[in-house]
Amino acid sequence: MDLLKARYVTHRFTRHVHEQYAIGVILSGVEEFDYRGARHRAGAGSLVLVDPEQVHDGHAGVPGGWTYRMLYPSVEVIAAVAAELLAGRGTPYFPEAVVPGAPGTPGAHAAALLRAAHRAAELGDDLASSTLARTAFGALVRDHAARRPPRPPLPAGDRAVRLAREILHERLVDPPTLEDLARAVEARPFALLRAFKAATGLPPHTYLNTLRVRRARALLDSGAPAARVAAEVGFTDQAHLNRHFKRIVGVPPGAYQRAGTYKNHR
Repeated sequence: MDLLKARYVTHRFTRHVHEQYAIGVILSGVEEFDYRGARHRAGAGSLVLVDPEQVHDGHAGVPGGWTYRMLYPSVEVIAAVAAELLAGRGTPYFPEAVVPGAPGTPGAHAAALLRAAHRAAELGDDLASSTLARTAFGALVRDHAARRPPRPPLPAGDRAVRLAREILHERLVDPPTLEDLARAVEARPFALLRAFKAATGLPPHTYLNTLRVRRARALLDSGAPAARVAAEVGFTDQAHLNRHFKRIVGVPPGAYQRAGTYKNHR
């Protein structure tokens, strides 16, 4: 599970998705982010709850920016917590993106646990960190999760989108043009573009860069040098990797790799 402690003033996260949940506490300032068709403001003390594979961005909501502690537990971790506490509920879904977490509010207990888990990880106390984090996730699942709403009907171009995504996963280094991609899935370019954005929340080229950064993280975690990673995931050079990596992850590749499992950037 990755952890991030950061203060951002001018940085803007581009629209992206995570494979994991993004769960955190705003320590100071205000973060603004677009998520599920609405703009949200998370002030000091607030909990931020973002479900996996959901498009969102992020930027400062006040001139002084914001500071937060974030945890990124996998779907398997949160599903296991839910299975233990709420048998039959299924994979947790958090309907509220921002939950008040100041003392006396509904999320106060979970917010305090998350902050403590983060600090324990920072000190290298794995047992305390894992215990506190799991307890926090249990509180969030019990008090703030809900049944996932029914999925809307699939768009007419769903098959084309599925095939297009498969092609992009296979061709990180040499992606096709939009026209070639449409031809490969037997669709018209504009129709594919509309269906792809409706299904994923992102146009194909942005989706591709998200896949590249996801793969780059795995390679950096394995110890591969950033210059080699850039070429292996399809970016033109290390500067190209740096730009997209920081827009999505929030830190440059070098800082990400140096920090190991605890990501700490100011």
